[in-house]
This record gives sequence, structure tokens and C-alpha cells, in this order.
Amino acid sequence: MPISRRLFVSGAAAVAAGPLLVRGNSLPAGAFSLGVASGDPLPDGVVLWTRLAPAGGSMPDRPVPVEWEIAEDEHFRRNRRHGVVTAVPAFAHSVHVDVRGLRPDAVYHYRFRAGGQQSPVGRTRTAPAERARPGHLRFAFASCQDYQAGFYTAYQHLTREDLAFVAFLGDYIYESAANPGAARQHEGTGEPYSLAEYRNRHARYKTDPDLQAAHAAFPWVVTFDDHEIDNNWADEIPQDPDLQTPEAFRARRVAAFQAYYEHMPLRRSSLPRGLDMQVYRRLRFGSLAGLHVVDTRQYRSDQPATLAAAQDPALTMTGPEQERWLVRGLETSETRWNLLANQVMWAQNDRQAGPAQSFDFDNWDGYRAQRRRLLERFGSGRVANPVVLTGDRHCTWVADLRPDFDDPSAPVVGAEITGTSITSGGNPDVAAFHAAYDPIMAESPHWRYIDNQRGYVVCDVTRSAMTSSLRIVDTVWAQSASVRTAAKFVVEAGRPGIAEVTQEPATLAARRWEGPRFEVHDDENAFPLR
Repeated sequence: MPISRRLFVSGAAAVAAGPLLVRGNSLPAGAFSLGVASGDPLPDGVVLWTRLAPAGGSMPDRPVPVEWEIAEDEHFRRNRRHGVVTAVPAFAHSVHVDVRGLRPDAVYHYRFRAGGQQSPVGRTRTAPAERARPGHLRFAFASCQDYQAGFYTAYQHLTREDLAFVAFLGDYIYESAANPGAARQHEGTGEPYSLAEYRNRHARYKTDPDLQAAHAAFPWVVTFDDHEIDNNWADEIPQDPDLQTPEAFRARRVAAFQAYYEHMPLRRSSLPRGLDMQVYRRLRFGSLAGLHVVDTRQYRSDQPATLAAAQDPALTMTGPEQERWLVRGLETSETRWNLLANQVMWAQNDRQAGPAQSFDFDNWDGYRAQRRRLLERFGSGRVANPVVLTGDRHCTWVADLRPDFDDPSAPVVGAEITGTSITSGGNPDVAAFHAAYDPIMAESPHWRYIDNQRGYVVCDVTRSAMTSSLRIVDTVWAQSASVRTAAKFVVEAGRPGIAEVTQEPATLAARRWEGPRFEVHDDENAFPLR
């Protein structure tokens, strides 16, 4: 069920729900100003997260004991489990508790206490037992939440959905400098490079009340894309190698990874070790669905510059080890559906109408030999019902997947649903978008739906079909907005590709363009060449 607004209580009001054990030394007020979160649900456990970060102050430079508590009811009366963990300065007093011994497919409530203060209460849910046969799974996915591009109006509505989890597919923060013309600004005066600067950037995002509420409502499964470090980075190569030395970028990557871990509900297996951070992983939801979380940044080859270079079989988006992990997991999966939590678009995406072609080689269009190799595996008969869920584009792009997109007779082997952004790109010019891309869509038979409005996607998975609903908000330039379902996309089990697209006529209506109220960051959705 949707989370109750009663769960968002703190301070003295929360203490009345049942006192905790740890008293300890006092801390500056507002120690739980960044909220709480949970993530990576298993049948018997979940990760609980918080970070002690006093509002308007700083933490003492010492370890702090933090008590955690989890129960089956929001008043913490049934089947309580609790413990104490130490938050240390070296990890910004962040807390990651890997709770085990929970019941499968069950709702739990959790909270923390430190220095006489109590956190808000969060709600989480474990996964079904591995051999269970659930008839239904409902989750949402989202991406691209540039703080400066608008307000998180989409999260106000996502929080009210009935979901098992939220998959966040990258660009949780943006590394861009403060923009004086934006509705709200990043902290500082430039891009983050140091650990302290990345911590401050994450903290700025985490103070948003709508984002906090979405984290407290459901467990999240997170992965990063580029803006968590640097736009379009590839392994140890920054976007602008002429301006960032290899040594400087490696130091930046180390700092960004540590700050990312400190602010996400990740298990200790994802704790960064120097330049490396393990984020590709697999989660299972009974026999119904497996979620393969991929990493398309840390191990990739540098982006090619030409279409001819993009054909090079040596280029890799995932690195060979992760590719073997992915193929092995897909082909040995015992679940009805195989879902990929993926950052950048798989489907071929020409950005120029007419016989000439133009591609963004930061996407899978730049790694064509590996893409074809993987899509041929999709079509081998050994991968059950693959669906790729993608972020990055700041648009909704729904496509059939083929090993050869230039051959209309090539078999359809899977489906991709690329979701739009939470805020990135700001309020869209819908008419201009369709004027630019509709002619290209007419030349791209694998494209099944396109649109550029803001929101998120809710997926309902059963044994017979997966129905994905595009939920869009009418604005991100005000602090509240209305939401509606703009379209639904159906994938039928045993039938690769998109079986049905249902949309409201209003989705394609020309929206009156009022011009940007402030500048927005929108590098993923450059309009095509004309």
C-alpha cells in the first residue's frame, strides 16, 4: 500500500511511538536532516541507510553509536529487531545496516536514533522467497534528477504508488556548477572534485523533502551513470581530458565513488576500493522476475568518434568480465522475466531525418559489435523474456530490440523501455520535440513510442505480461503538479518486443511553449540535425 504520511514524524513526536535504547552524547540539532532510506531487498533482508548530518551544523570528529530498529508495524510493537552500529567520520557518519532474518515478501518499518535524536520512520519491503511463485510484481523506475532543472514534483506522486521497489537508473546528482538563473541552485561555485565537495552535492540533493519521502516509502535499487562523477566519463577517461589530467580524474573518481556509497542504501559489497566500486549485481523476485543491474561506465572503452569506429569488435560498454556475468546470469536464470536495470539506450537512435545518419556514441550506438553479440544471445532461446529498462535520455523511448536495426526483417529479440527524467531538461517543448523526431520515427520501424515529458514509469509484471505505465507531471517549475498516465506499453511473455502501445491523445497535443524560465542542463536530449 502507499506509505502513510504519518510515518514522516521526527523529534519528540516520534519518540512517543516507542523509546529506543541508545542515549549517548548529544549531537547538534537536526542530525537526521538527510532522511532515511532502504535498498536492495532480499527474501530475508534489506539494507537500511541514514547519514548523521546536522542541519546548518557539523558533526563532531568522533565515532557515534547509532541504534537501528525494524518492525512489522509503524508503531514498532510487532517482531522488533534492533542493534547498534558505529557511524565514523571517515565515511561521513553514514550508516549501512544489512538486516537479515526477516520474512520474505513482507512490509517492515524502520528508524534510527543517535545522540538523543530520532530519525523519520521509513517503510521497506523484502523480496519474495526465491522459490515462491508470486503472481504479480509492481515497481517503478526513474532517472536523471538535476536539482537545478526543477522541483521533484514527480516524487510527490511516486510516493503514493503501491510499489515493491524503485529502480533508479543513474544521474542521481549532477556535477554541474551553480546556475544563478535556475529555480534552485547547486551549492558552491563550481563542479565538485574533492570528497568534501561531492559529499556536499549529495547532501544538497538529499535535503529535498520529496526525494526523502520517496526513499522512505520503498526500498531503492540504485546504479550510477555519468553525472555522479563527470559528464560522459568512460573508465579512467573524463569528458575533457585536455582539462583534467589522468591523475586528477582518478582522484576525482575515487572521491565521487566514496561519496556515492556514503549516500546510497548499498551493501558493503559495493564499498569502493580505490578506483573500483562493485555495482553490477542481481536481485530476484521469486520465480517471476530477475533484475540484472548493470554498470555501463566503469569498464567501458572510450567513446568512438565515427560510425565506422563504432563497429570495432574490441569496443566494450561493460568490460569482458561483466559481459560474461550478464550472459551467464541471463541464460541460467530460472525466472519468468529477465529485466535489465541499464543506464544508456540500447536501441539504435538516429538523430537526423533523411538518408544521412547521426548518432550519440555515448549510447550503445557507439558499441555496436558488443550490442549485436548480446542481442543475438537474447534471441538464442535461452533468455526468457528480456526487457531492458533505461535512463539517461530525458525522454520516453520505447523500442523493439533487433540484432541488426538496419534490417527491418531481422528478428525482434527483446524490448527496451527508456524512461524520461524526473527533472533534467526542465519543462519540455513537446511540439518542438515531435516536430524534430517524428520524421525520424517514420524511418525507424523499431521505435514504438517517443515523448519528452517529465515523470517516471510504473511496471506491473505478471506471468503472462508486463505492462509499463508512463506517469507524467504537468510541470517541474512549480513546487507541486498534477500527474496522469500518458501511455501504457505491453510486453507479452513468450513474444519478444512491444506487443501493444496505448496512449492518450493529449500526449501528442502541441503544448504552448512559454520559453524557459531558467536555463536547464539537457545534454542527453539534443535535438537532431536538420
